[in-house]
Amino acid sequence: MKKNITISYLLLGILALTSSCQDPEYVLPTADRQGITSLTALFTSGPYVDKEAVVYTIADASVDKYVIPMPWYYPENSDNETSEYMKAMRIQAKLAPNCTIEPVLSILDLTKENYFTYTDAQGYKKQICITGERVKSTKCQLLSFSIPSEDITGIIDEDHKTVSLISAEDLSSCLADYSLSAHATMSPDPKTEPLNFNSPVELTVIAHDGVTKQTYTIQKAVPDKIPYGYRKGSETELFKLDMGVIGLPWTGANAPSLAVSGNNLVVCLGDGTTTPAYYNASTGNKIGNVTLGSVSVASLGCMTSDSRGNILLATKATNGKSFSIYKTSSVTTAPTLLTTYTNNTGLDMGTKVSVQGDINTNASIIATCDGTASSGSNKFVRWIITDGVLGSPQVVTVNGVGNWGAPASNTKVVTKGTTAQSDYFLSYYDPNILYWVNGANNNASKSLEDSDNGNSWAMNNNCLDTRSFNNAQYLVLVCTAHFPQWGGTPCLYMYDVTSDGSFTGTVSSSDALSFNPSLSSYNSADGVAATGDVLLAPTTDGYKLRVYYVDNNCKVIGGYEFDCIDK
Repeated sequence: MKKNITISYLLLGILALTSSCQDPEYVLPTADRQGITSLTALFTSGPYVDKEAVVYTIADASVDKYVIPMPWYYPENSDNETSEYMKAMRIQAKLAPNCTIEPVLSILDLTKENYFTYTDAQGYKKQICITGERVKSTKCQLLSFSIPSEDITGIIDEDHKTVSLISAEDLSSCLADYSLSAHATMSPDPKTEPLNFNSPVELTVIAHDGVTKQTYTIQKAVPDKIPYGYRKGSETELFKLDMGVIGLPWTGANAPSLAVSGNNLVVCLGDGTTTPAYYNASTGNKIGNVTLGSVSVASLGCMTSDSRGNILLATKATNGKSFSIYKTSSVTTAPTLLTTYTNNTGLDMGTKVSVQGDINTNASIIATCDGTASSGSNKFVRWIITDGVLGSPQVVTVNGVGNWGAPASNTKVVTKGTTAQSDYFLSYYDPNILYWVNGANNNASKSLEDSDNGNSWAMNNNCLDTRSFNNAQYLVLVCTAHFPQWGGTPCLYMYDVTSDGSFTGTVSSSDALSFNPSLSSYNSADGVAATGDVLLAPTTDGYKLRVYYVDNNCKVIGGYEFDCIDK
């Protein structure tokens, strides 16, 4: 949890809380502003009690009947029907200043028509009706496409509705695998009907409503790439999940980590009790639990993955105990031991591990050493893999970066390359400085100063990853939020660190910054551990780059995708 919080910041937080409870001031009416701007329906029972089922935005100010479109399923990608909850939904309205609804909105039966008196800012009254109806999704997007028998992953161009298969093999009779928008279907279905992909094939994705459709052309092709980095404008949010809704326990014992293998995203909570689960990396749909083999959940500290989708599983180890790293190429294949190391660092290991490169050829593996209650840490242990051969462990001391702590205030050290001389990065709370460290002498050579956006005091800057993609090198930093109960949300910053020329300024305003989306929180209660992780995952074909993040305190898991296709 956050340390060294100044009294002045605490007072600011308390003032913010108390001021939010005061009676609202009268606001002069605005004649041209719409009165009711949105209606929100929340569950009052079941496993998703108090969760938002839908936020209905009202575009037409003249209507007097509001039909709230309840999703057919909740969550959308589940099979949990919402019909049983329709009779008791808590309804909240967002009103323009000085507008009222009487009687006060509360729990309504949305299978019936509910009547109220609406009064606008000028005092005009009218009767309005609020009801609801279940609606089926109109989403019909092809999210992933592959031919498993040939180990081919299709490159989807959503703008042109094409899928490129990069292959010189005979694809005259192949089954395919794919993922679609929730509850959509595909016709013809290449999962069950072998198709000839040597020539262009048209496949139609049909939305759950049975009406909305999109047709994609599947064809052998090699798309052109832009010369450098990801294509500006290709930034796409894949999904954003509430940990509570998808059934992940939310406790202060969590130290979540992420891994990617193929189109599977692995979430490991590191709490010693929960088996890591894997999800569709395109949609966020849960698929199953990771096969652990001889690795016990109780010993598991964290997981990560290399640039080829090989997964590493690291055990926790206090000083003097055995630290182990296991490896597997699949979420369904039992891991095998990669290495065991007797921890002689004087510190704990196993909560933060990173890998750069391909562990089957050339790679660098780094396990951060956590600080202790009485002293911090500036050490990590590194293994270099050269031509598939694992080298001896090296204990490295970092100079000029101070000392990080544990468990939430530790850091994840990530390297640019696969040699012992490769530069690397780290950041931690406090002082939330992002360090670029010279790999040859382990001295901090450059840094980005603490964020200047006013939010840094409530952020934990210690989730990092770095990857090469299309001739560029990217570094991503996720800052988890210490105080979501005060409105805090995590921050994501992605930088171009191909060279250090633009690596100047602050975390939030550096010239190296290339992507900085607004993230969300699903927690408004008192916080738990501000732990988390971030992972950059290029697809093996080299056309797409994905970034996944998790913030335990804010209960959010999400992902974004970029491409380098020349359009």
